[in-house]
Formats: sequence, structure tokens, C-alpha cells
Amino acid sequence: MNSIPEIKPGQSIELLKELHILTRDGKLNQDSRRKLKQVYHLYHFIEPLLKEVLAGNENLTLADHGAGKSYLGFILYDLFFKALEAGHIYGIETREELVSKSRELAERLGFGRMTFLNLSVEASMASAELPENIDVVTALHACDTATDDAIRFALQKQAKFIVLVPCCQAELAAVLRKHKNDSFSKTPLSEIWRHPIHTREFGSLITNVLRCLLLESHGYQLTVTELVGWEHSMKNELIIASFKDAPRKNAQDRLEQILQELNLEEMRSRFAY
Repeated sequence: MNSIPEIKPGQSIELLKELHILTRDGKLNQDSRRKLKQVYHLYHFIEPLLKEVLAGNENLTLADHGAGKSYLGFILYDLFFKALEAGHIYGIETREELVSKSRELAERLGFGRMTFLNLSVEASMASAELPENIDVVTALHACDTATDDAIRFALQKQAKFIVLVPCCQAELAAVLRKHKNDSFSKTPLSEIWRHPIHTREFGSLITNVLRCLLLESHGYQLTVTELVGWEHSMKNELIIASFKDAPRKNAQDRLEQILQELNLEEMRSRFAY
């Protein structure tokens, strides 16, 4: 048993230090105790998905897009994959220095079934370094269009589960602003985004609504909730998509209607395919 009661048995103390969940002398202070709680809260959402895949496939695969320091990948490996005889995690990140650091840490910890790739999402879709299919795709706090790129990747890889925490959805808000005058004469709904702060918040909300409709049109069932406590951020929406091979019949029509009603037709290629 671990000497620190809050930590799950078998966890890597060295990893928790590297992630600054434990202090350098291996202790929990108030700040690190909060971080540990956040980690377990996130894991609570993802563990059931991994177990469901594992029940039908021992060679479980997970790809984390916009991995950054691969915080999520390391935690999932330590808590779940480490005890398995098979299964692999792929961390995909465009910043080469972060990829190098993750590779070094994985080697030092003996996490042999982790691969870190210095690739864009587009490049990863064609890369021979990734398998043809990926079971679980995650993208946490992937800024602006990176979440949409991760969705494209997941659809191409026929992912069984997609876990998203979107962030910084500025693109759609910019399109709302560009067509604001036209929208005033077209629909009273334009009052929703007349003020700049409302444009930003409404743009963020509609972006995620369109993403959900897109996923539903491709046969996914959606759970949308809050990722409470993960970061001190208003961007706290958690979207979990489970492939059921049962496309929602009116999802594509609804998506098209929203694009037309809100003067967002130029966004069609991002959300309607």
C-alpha cells in the first residue's frame, strides 16, 4: 500500500512528482491534493470507456490530440494501461520540444507502450506510425479548430469513443461578427450576439452544438456535461461521444438550418460532412 492514503495503490510516485501532483519530497500539500482530485475526477469519466473497449479487444488503442506535456496520456497509462499485457497510447503534439520531453519521461518510467508523435492532425491522419483504427480519441482543451481536427481524425479512425473538452472557439464568433449587419435584418435571433461578450459566449456555445450534431449525424450518441474542477477555467464542457452506428435522422438537417439561420453558411465545410 502507498504511504499517502489519497493516492491509488500502484501509482508511480516519480510520475506524480513530474506532473507536480506530488512535491519534490513526495508529499501532498493543499495545492497538490487539489490537483490529484482533479486527475481522479477526469479518470472517473474515461475509465468506463476503456473498460468497455477492453471487453471486446485486448489491444486497446488511444490517441490524445494536442497532447501538450501528455499529462492525460501518462495518467491513463499509469492508472489503466500499465497493468495490461497489451494496449497502446499515442500522444500527438505539434511542439517538438514537448514530444521529446514526453519520450524521455516514458523511457525513464518504463512506459513502453506509449508513442509520442510530432505531427499535425492532418499529418497524423495519413501517418503510417498510427494504426488504421483507434478505439478512443481524446482532445482536452484543444484550442479553437484543433477540436474539429480531432473530430475529423476520430471519424476517419472509426473511434468507438471520443472525449472532448473544447477551448477558445473564436472562429465562429468572428463569422458572427462579420455578418452581424446582415443578420439584424434577417432574424431577431441576432440580438443574442449583438453585444461583443454575447458574441463570444454564443459563438462558443453554437460551435459545440454544431459539433454535437455532426457527431450524431455520423452515428454517435452524445453525453454533454461539466468537467468540474479540471481547470480553473470557464471552458469546462465535457463532450463524450459513443459510436452506436445509429445516425440521428434529422441531425444533418438541423445543422444546415442553424448554419442558414445564423448566417454561418461559410462554416459548412467544418461542420457538415
